[in-house]
Amino acid sequence: MKVKVLLLTQWFDPEPTFKGLAFAKELRRQNVEVEVITGFPNYPGGKIYDGYKIKIFQKDSHDDITINRVPLYPNHGPSALKRMLNYGSFFFTSMVFGILSRQKVDVIYAYHPPLTTALSASLISFFRRKPFIVDIQDLWPDTLASTGMLTNKKILNTLNYLCNFVYRRAAKIVVLSPGFKAKLISRGVPEEKIEVIYNWCDEENLRSNKKSNVILPSDKFNVVFAGNLGLAQGLPSILSAAQILKNNGVKANIIIVGSGLAKADAVTFAKENNIDNVIFLPRVPITEIGDILQQADALLVHLIKDDLFTITIPSRTQAYLACGKPIVMAVDGDAADLVRNASAGIICSSDSPISISSGIEQLTLLSKNELKEMGENGAKYYYSELSLQEGVKKFITIFKKVIQ
Repeated sequence: MKVKVLLLTQWFDPEPTFKGLAFAKELRRQNVEVEVITGFPNYPGGKIYDGYKIKIFQKDSHDDITINRVPLYPNHGPSALKRMLNYGSFFFTSMVFGILSRQKVDVIYAYHPPLTTALSASLISFFRRKPFIVDIQDLWPDTLASTGMLTNKKILNTLNYLCNFVYRRAAKIVVLSPGFKAKLISRGVPEEKIEVIYNWCDEENLRSNKKSNVILPSDKFNVVFAGNLGLAQGLPSILSAAQILKNNGVKANIIIVGSGLAKADAVTFAKENNIDNVIFLPRVPITEIGDILQQADALLVHLIKDDLFTITIPSRTQAYLACGKPIVMAVDGDAADLVRNASAGIICSSDSPISISSGIEQLTLLSKNELKEMGENGAKYYYSELSLQEGVKKFITIFKKVIQ
């Protein structure tokens, strides 16, 4: 049975997005017809990309995939009102276009966040009499409250009500971890309605042959931590772990690659405390990150200690597994279970410099063959369980279930 899917997502290529063109192309490769409803590209800067201009409607085509762009208010700044206008405008225009479209579809897929995309899908589903599934990448309102983005209890309660409305209306709910599933079950969502499909990584760019200008030092064991450097990444604990390694005479560097709100303070702290076994590198193009990761002896995943993060799997995890390098996993919960199941590294406690430094020291004592085996275990696990191809197969199975 050939399935026709309406893919509803506020963010789509050329914007940096997880379930974008690569997802649509793999669905198409696996014999699924795909039509996309999305906005005009403006994320993350909040300004329309060069080469695009907001119109009432624009239809593009890419590899037999129809991409319908509808107008929205471009914004991704700190203003709550403007952010609401951004989400609300796409909710309205995508809903109207989705309801009025004459293109035949069998099932509607909605990418969440934002919640407004799932609300749009639920109304399109109602008027077109087609089932919809929602792919939850962020638990609202939990994440908004935990990060301090929203503190108004009335608004949080309203969002909670709307989330529950979406959960009731959806034919299936896809989540990215067992912890997300348990959380939804605790809210009264039937277990049989929820499916766990782990995220995959950007395989194409990770496999890029493009060489970076960065050459890691060859005199020490290099542990790389790459990506966004925000408050959640817990850089103070990483720096303290490096300090312990130095004091204990362990020949290891921690290479921090990327940019973010917490980087400047981390650089200052490292200088003031003479932590010279930490090397800060600027953000590099995504096509070059694979080369840097391949130069590493091990890769570090870390988040601060928070109940929400125990059910979150940082995107670094899948990328690191795919790279075939040993992992120092310093995130409690589901992410640690993933690395443990893959036998792909050392598990450390989150926000614990002593535990992180101990984990890194353990790796430095292993032989090259033992390190190689760890890395190969991770890559094997990724490509058999978590890859884009495997993930899309699971989505197609769900599509067929809800259609029947």
